[in-house]
Amino acid sequence: MSKNKIRFAQRLQPLQSNVFSDMDTAKSLAIAAGQKLIDLSLGSSDLPAENHVIQAIAQSLHDPGTHGYLLFKGTQRFRQVAAEWYEQKFGIPIDPETEVLPLIGSQEGTAHLPLAILNPGDFALLLDPGYPSHAGGVYLASGQIYPIPLTPTNNFLPVLTDIPPAIVSQSKMMVLSYPHNPTGAIAPLSFFKEAVEFCQKHNIVLVHDFPYVDLVFTQGEISDSQSLAPSILQADPEKTISIEFFTLSKSYSMGGFRIGYAIGNAQLIQALKQIKSSIDFNQYLGILNGAIAALTGDQESVKKTVDIFRQRRDGFIKSLHNKGWEVETPKATMYIWAKLPNEWSNNSIKFCTELVQATGVAVAPGVGFGQGGEGYVRFALVQEMDILENAVEKIADFLAIAGDGKTIPWNKRSPSATN
Repeated sequence: MSKNKIRFAQRLQPLQSNVFSDMDTAKSLAIAAGQKLIDLSLGSSDLPAENHVIQAIAQSLHDPGTHGYLLFKGTQRFRQVAAEWYEQKFGIPIDPETEVLPLIGSQEGTAHLPLAILNPGDFALLLDPGYPSHAGGVYLASGQIYPIPLTPTNNFLPVLTDIPPAIVSQSKMMVLSYPHNPTGAIAPLSFFKEAVEFCQKHNIVLVHDFPYVDLVFTQGEISDSQSLAPSILQADPEKTISIEFFTLSKSYSMGGFRIGYAIGNAQLIQALKQIKSSIDFNQYLGILNGAIAALTGDQESVKKTVDIFRQRRDGFIKSLHNKGWEVETPKATMYIWAKLPNEWSNNSIKFCTELVQATGVAVAPGVGFGQGGEGYVRFALVQEMDILENAVEKIADFLAIAGDGKTIPWNKRSPSATN
């Protein structure tokens, strides 16, 4: 008896190919072949959450009142704390009742918001390269993507005037994310003001994914004399068309706890809330209690986290430079965005799969972040410094072997290997 063929929705077609799933397979094969994995491919912090955060969650476990479903009303204290945290940091008042929404990580917000904004065929303007889940949410909403190219010559900022008018007229949302994953670039407040004016003019929802709000390594050269990476709401203080997504994954090392939130335009918050209420309840209340402890507790831990990633950045880049691979020093995030040597410039997947097979060092292929990322790789600085230095040694040995197996000195490689 023949089996019926299951017919799936067309919206799944763009999601069938996933570079990071392919890399996960390559990592598993390398481990099976006896390699000891050094995983620099995922931006999952290796640092632990603070003790006061863990204690707040642990105490909640013993309270039966936290064991049931958590509806929106039950998140009130968390929303108040998030609003206070934002106002203290950026000086803009936030209404916790209408302008804040808890999320299961900011990725839930960027993936679900397109369902509330896009009709089938509408365009979303996305950064290229950019974070992959931004595209996934658009595809699930049956929208179309217009990739806005980011290049080093423009400091990895989009040129909004280059977007064709025919695309702009069909666009319903634009997604930005600075400090930027994967390049580490920072957008000045002046650019955010330009983006707000552009979106207001064309009636486009402006989405800002802001996971690296604290992971900034420079002072006085970020956002027009500010010492913080700017918030999109500083350019749109009336919250006319903007929504911003935050997470505790990076600043507070709480990635596995899946806790984030949205702040912004009340209508957008309400629309996202409608989508969310159809899909899930909120997290366990104990997780929110841990997040409250993180946002209201001593922020020295955040400074220590930033210092650790700054030291790793500097040490890793020094090690790369000592081996002859020149890369730019990012001003923010936990990543190094590196242009590949010339012979690998058109196949970052091949480089990454062969590297992990030969050495056990796993890095992220640039093309996984969009076609604009081809020719690059992203290193996530999520290991201690001695392990990062060991990884550079292994990478140098790997690249010292030419395609014909002939060993060549690293410093004799093509100048195009520099960034």
